[in-house]
Amino acid sequence: MFGKLFSGKILSSNDHQQAINVIQETLENYRSDAFPYGVMAILQHFNIKEKKGGVSVDLSLPFPCHDELQALEIQLTESLQCKVEFDVTVEVKPVRAHNIANIGNIIAIASGKGGVGKSTTTVNLAHALRAEGASVGILDADIYGPSIPTMLGVKEQKPTSADGKTMIPIQAHGINAMSIGFLVSDDEATVWRGPMASSAFNQLLNETAWPELDYLLIDMPPGTGDIQLTLAQKVPVAAAVIVTTPQNVALADATKGITMFDKVKVPVLGVIENMSYHVCDSCGHQSYLFGQDGGADIAANQKTTLLGQLPLNAAIREDADQGNSSIIENSAGDIAKLYRRIARNMAAQLFLQLDARSPQTATIAVEAE
Repeated sequence: MFGKLFSGKILSSNDHQQAINVIQETLENYRSDAFPYGVMAILQHFNIKEKKGGVSVDLSLPFPCHDELQALEIQLTESLQCKVEFDVTVEVKPVRAHNIANIGNIIAIASGKGGVGKSTTTVNLAHALRAEGASVGILDADIYGPSIPTMLGVKEQKPTSADGKTMIPIQAHGINAMSIGFLVSDDEATVWRGPMASSAFNQLLNETAWPELDYLLIDMPPGTGDIQLTLAQKVPVAAAVIVTTPQNVALADATKGITMFDKVKVPVLGVIENMSYHVCDSCGHQSYLFGQDGGADIAANQKTTLLGQLPLNAAIREDADQGNSSIIENSAGDIAKLYRRIARNMAAQLFLQLDARSPQTATIAVEAE
């Protein structure tokens, strides 16, 4: 029906309304981890315009979700037998007030212990958020072992200053980054005492001329000691994400990480389980080398969300060592899609749990007696 109506012809008001109804119903009924209430429930703006051969849908959303909306475009195009295009505006708003210029939301990416792939996850989440439609920065808080410069492929670069007071962050593939690794050698960074490290980190955060960013991801130092507590208290972090592996010892430390953020009143958006399984190159069989579903269990026990599971994959490690990313090198690959789904889920949880515009946010009704 709609194929004939939309093939380069002008729609009657009745046909146009039918198209609106189909699109609106699809957006209302669609459900996913990022859209537990459907798409219509969180739209800030919605308008449908007819154009030759199809329709254009203007949407304004509170978090980036390009890949998922692209799948919906395809679904609606097949359903209506005409070209459906989404014209999306992303309106990310800060969920916590702070005075750091140009930064929307600060999200701490943390782990209870080292060796779980936290920094690699941080970099790939930044790339994934950007691919989904957000502006993103990374602040390397691991003063003792900064790895972000290497993983972004910009280890030899040095920040400049336009005013002699603030540093211009290093840009790599559209990601704005600042790290002590850009300023001093690795050997110098490792001998700093705790107060020196905290002071250096605060300078990196507050004396960087950040551009307009929807999200600033902080690659936290591993562990749950004094420096982690100090950083979590001093920085206006909107929320945190915990990276773990399925191993019991990693899960125990991840629980400590969630407890640490609870103590400083920083909401935990969820858990990312890294190295969850290994996929055989020959047959595709999944082997759970370090245990199975540990991330899901800890998320359930701690009443938080499992944001996603990532495989043990040599390509992820090789890309990180070489300053590359699967999201850039193979944007249509399985690894890139996993990171993008996790990034969407993280951004969605930030909105759903903490944004005043969220349908989960409680409203107070005052009735006159």
